[in-house]
Amino acid sequence: MLDWSQGRRHKLDMLIDLDEPVARYWINEESPSGYIVEKILLQSSGEGFIKGVVQGKNIRYVEWLLPGVLGMNLMFGCLFGVGYVIVRYRKNGFLKRLKATPLHAIEFIVAQVLSRLILAISMAIFIYVGASYILETRMEGSYFLLLLIGILGAISLISMGLLIASRVSSEELAGGLLNLMTWPMMTLSGVFFSLEGSPQWIQNFANVFPLTHTLTAARAVMIDGATILDISYELSVLVATSIIFMIAGALLFKWQSD
Repeated sequence: MLDWSQGRRHKLDMLIDLDEPVARYWINEESPSGYIVEKILLQSSGEGFIKGVVQGKNIRYVEWLLPGVLGMNLMFGCLFGVGYVIVRYRKNGFLKRLKATPLHAIEFIVAQVLSRLILAISMAIFIYVGASYILETRMEGSYFLLLLIGILGAISLISMGLLIASRVSSEELAGGLLNLMTWPMMTLSGVFFSLEGSPQWIQNFANVFPLTHTLTAARAVMIDGATILDISYELSVLVATSIIFMIAGALLFKWQSD
């Protein structure tokens, strides 16, 4: 199967399809090496080829990295910002006093999600605007869609942090559990490097993390100009994980230490 996205991102000089009755090839005119590769192909093969053309702009690494930096900021801000606060409230007895009020666990969790969401998205917007102005990064898609991805990704990560902190009373244990989640996520979700070419089981394992789907959708919008239909799967996963984590966190939530 031909990977057209790699051609558009200037990762390939030429695409060749030998499965058709007549062999075809597509040359990337934006690639400096494309002309040389084409000449080598035609001189070394006696078969007739039908020529096609694909075009793509060179993607700077900083443009590919920016969504990863934004995602990493969301991850640490959402997980640690919520996790430590909940554990500290429980340790200091603040949650025990709230239990005496008519407040339900799901109401408290939703309030925590909304408050942290405002802070996380505001910080992400600040970083994006500054990086775009200084580094002149591209934006091929919709800003509204990028904001939607950020909101859904942040809610999913906040809900995960609430789930982790739902029954923990020790800040040390909470820190260990949060680090246990953040470091594999930062390594395998594609923050700094792509997992293309890695074993399939690693890619499948990486898809467990909400950050993976957040970054995949963000890069598709920022670099490829994807529409909401193109990233509907990633958005659906983020919505589903948010609901699952939030409900599980509400069911497991305890107001006071044992």
